[in-house]
Formats: sequence, structure tokens, C-alpha cells
Amino acid sequence: MNGVSEPADAGGPTADELRQLQVFVVRLGAAMNAAGQTVYEVQERLARATDAYRARAARISAFPTFLMVTMGRGEPATLELTSVTTVPRLDQIARLERLVREAEAGLIRPADGLRELDAIEQMQPRFGRLQSIAGYMVLSLGLCLILQSAPRDVAAAALLGALVGLLRSVVGTEQPVQALLPLIAAFSVAALSALAVRLDLTDPGLRAMVASLVVFLPGTTLTTAVLELAAGQIVSGASRLVAGVMQLALLAFGIIAGIQAVGAPSSLVFSGSGNMLGDWAPWLGVGVFAAGATVANSAPPRSFPGLLLVLYAAWAGQVLGNAVFGGYVSAFVGALVMTPVAAWVSRLPSAMPPHASFLPGFWLLVPGALGLIGLAQLAGDAEAAGADDLVATVVSLFAVAVGILCGSILLGWVSATRRLVYGVRLPR
Repeated sequence: MNGVSEPADAGGPTADELRQLQVFVVRLGAAMNAAGQTVYEVQERLARATDAYRARAARISAFPTFLMVTMGRGEPATLELTSVTTVPRLDQIARLERLVREAEAGLIRPADGLRELDAIEQMQPRFGRLQSIAGYMVLSLGLCLILQSAPRDVAAAALLGALVGLLRSVVGTEQPVQALLPLIAAFSVAALSALAVRLDLTDPGLRAMVASLVVFLPGTTLTTAVLELAAGQIVSGASRLVAGVMQLALLAFGIIAGIQAVGAPSSLVFSGSGNMLGDWAPWLGVGVFAAGATVANSAPPRSFPGLLLVLYAAWAGQVLGNAVFGGYVSAFVGALVMTPVAAWVSRLPSAMPPHASFLPGFWLLVPGALGLIGLAQLAGDAEAAGADDLVATVVSLFAVAVGILCGSILLGWVSATRRLVYGVRLPR
């Protein structure tokens, strides 16, 4: 079984210490689940943590929605559910990563670790409500530039992004409404866009809508699902894949419902101009997108330069891959470049851990955005060319996953070579 440690040795922790460690480990693993880490990574890292605390008989079973830990064969198990509706912010993920590393080295007492987990859950965002709404507006504007839209699409994306930020701020973490927030946001954004078309005020197009809904796109969920399926984690990978597809379907349904509620022709709402801004727009959009993601997702202080470097590396890799191999392989090259760069940048004192940098990177590589465009067009107009977007999504999805795997292998090979040649262990 994955995540199983060796039998405990003499002089291990007492029964009371084991019980406290068990509670700490299961809550720590649930927090890692909520942050979107793969189940095999959760199991491996928690196994290292229990080894560090000399609980080598511990058994750990991680799934996307819950985590179960027992301190040995025949011992009672502790179960902790994972919240799947509320994704931690970037500052929470960064602080959680520091706690996980301390646990892997056995540098923190379980009681202190539990208090730290409580503090992470209760962390307040770095930026106020108005600043967060502005962050969503800038984030949407940047992504619309990356999608190579017309000027009116960019302006519409900024306004619609502010609306999405307002909705997220009003709803907060209220669980019953939180689960419906993607549908509500998609309906509201589409209805406003369709109303503008019907009144001949503007024609924002679908890309502006998708850019404003980027925070709901399940790019991370879908890519993580492919990684888990490739690693043989069938149950967790399949469940994440279904959840990601359902999220895309809900967003597409919200868009179609909003357009039909207004009564505007879907062909007009989905129409859009070509790339009228030029090839410089995506390069500017990456920087704008990074600034918006920093504010909207409450990135840790002084982490912006590192995040900017990771995102530009991912985009440059994607552009290079598109020029050399074509569009389908561009996502693979982007992920391949992003993975080691994120790992190397994370060594800087103020930088975020790689997993936190990956979240905006997934949105930048837009496997989810392409899928939403294809689903919405296909649902609104059966004769529209949405099938090509769906095929591109599937291919780019696997390309991102394989790129991350290859990037991790490359990073491990470089580290092993350096240790062999220089006798130095590189920092993780």
C-alpha cells in the first residue's frame, strides 16, 4: 500500500504521542488534499513525516475528498474529510508548504503543528475587498490579452472580472452558495454580455467571458487527474477527472442559460474579432495576469518577482513549443520549462513553493479555458467549430501532465548529478 512505513523500532513515541501525531498527520494530509496536491505525493510526504517522528508502522490512505491514517496494523484509524468547495489562497498554500517541510524533518511538535493548521485556516487575506475585486479585474484583463482578443474584448473582460470578484467577495465561504457560485457567475456574466449584444452596445465575445471566469476553470483539477491516472491512482484520478469535467459542464450550462434568458442569438454573443492588438499583447498580458493573480489570490509578500519569472518561463516555453512543434505540443514544452523553473525559484527566501506557483501557471496554459470555449460553442451552436477546441483541450491536458512529469524527472536527474559530482545535496 502506498504511504506505508516500516514497523516501529524500540524507543518510539508513547501511546499518547502517537494519538496526537495521528490527529496532526491526518489534518495535515487533508489540508494538502484541499490544496490540490496529488494523492501519491500526499502519501509519500506524510510517510516521511511519520518516519521523522519514529512512527514507522503508520499507514496512510489519501483520496481527493478524505484522508485516513492509522498508526499500525489493528490500530484504530482517524478519518478527516477534505473541503472541495473552498480552495486555499496562495498565501495559505505557501504557509502550509513550510509546515509540511517542518513535519517531514520532525522539526515541529504535533501539538504546535495543530495550532499552526488552525492559524492557516483562520488567515485573513492580505488585501481588502475592494483590492481583491480590482485584482480579479486585472487578472481577467491579462488573460484576455493572452487569448489575443480585440480591444473591446479586453475592456469587457475587465468589467466582467470585477463582477466575478464582487460575487466571490459577497458569497465568501458560505458552503451552500459556494457550491453554486461557478454557475451563478457564469449565468451573470453571460446574461450581461448577451444583453449588451441585444442592445447593440458592444459585442464582447466568448473569450471575454472565459477570461472573467478563469478562477473557476478546473485546469489544475484536470491536470492533477491525469497525473494520478498515469501514476496508477485509478480511483482518485477518475474522480478528479469527473469533477473537472462536471465543473466545465456547469460553467458551459451557466453561459448558455444566461444567453437564452436574455434572448440574444448565441452566434452573435460567441462571435469575436481577430487578434487586433498584435503579437505583443500576450507578452504584456502575462505580466498583467501575474499582478492580478497576486492580488486576487493573496500571494505572500515579496513573491511577485518569483511568480512573474515562473509565468514568463511557462509562456516562453509554450511559444517556443508552438513555433517548433506546433500548437498541440506547446503546452508540453510550457509545462516542461515551468516545472524546474518553479522549483529553482522556490529556493529564494521570498518565493512561493512550486505547487503554489503552478496554480496560476495552469491558468496561463489554459487547458480549461479552451475546453470551456469548445463546450459553450458546441452547446450553443451545433455547427460551430467547438470540436476542434475540445480536441485541443484533451491533447493539451495530457501535454501539461506529461510536461510536469518530465520536468520533475529532469530536475531530479540534475540534482542527483550535482550530488554525485560535487558531493553536495541541493535544497529541495
